[in-house]
Amino acid sequence: MELQQRFEQAVAESKGLPERPDPMTLLKIYGLYKQASAGDVTGERPGMTEMVARAKWDAWNGLKGTSRDEAMGRYVDLIEELKG
Repeated sequence: MELQQRFEQAVAESKGLPERPDPMTLLKIYGLYKQASAGDVTGERPGMTEMVARAKWDAWNGLKGTSRDEAMGRYVDLIEELKG
């Protein structure tokens, strides 16, 4: 199966994981998804009062420079690991 198809399948499977991942893992999933689907983060870092948005931005920004294919592969691997 092609990487793009595996990624799309993993995105669908992420919605039905047996357990809700911990917050740090959720941020990792978010960052990998955004990097794979949109590339490097754009825009300004949210302010201190927007804690959730800021954490998401930081997770995505931490992957800056990662290729879309690498992000897709890491996303697929992480979802497979979480499925158990």
